[in-house]
Amino acid sequence: MTNPESTPKKPIDVRGLLKELHEKFEVFRNHSPLAIGIDKQVIALLPELEKKALRLAMRSHTVSTRYLKEMEKGKVRLNLDATPADEVTDENRLHATELLRERFKKQADQRKAVEAATKAAEAAAKAEQRRVEKLSQLADKFSRKAR
Repeated sequence: MTNPESTPKKPIDVRGLLKELHEKFEVFRNHSPLAIGIDKQVIALLPELEKKALRLAMRSHTVSTRYLKEMEKGKVRLNLDATPADEVTDENRLHATELLRERFKKQADQRKAVEAATKAAEAAAKAEQRRVEKLSQLADKFSRKAR
């Protein structure tokens, strides 16, 4: 008899679950602002879902750039059937704006760091090329005098 705790659990397929949610529900597909507690609505319609998997998928969905952009301009949160649930508060919009600003700043900083590293590598390569050329010139100059 095998111990059920010793059998490895299969990894949670967050992307697959998100794809399924996008296919089944327009509010996910459109990245609409979701009603608070929408996870309970999903579980009611899809009771076979693991709560942890749904929580991870919901987290992935609600931190996506498209979702945050919709939250930033959204007025109403929607239920699974796309009916209005409650309003998107100014605090919700501000939070989405701050997350997007931080994300875009981080991406810009990363791009700048890559560009700086690339420029430094190019400058080092040019300096090495000049050094090799100078050594070659010196070698030619002194090898001619030795003749």
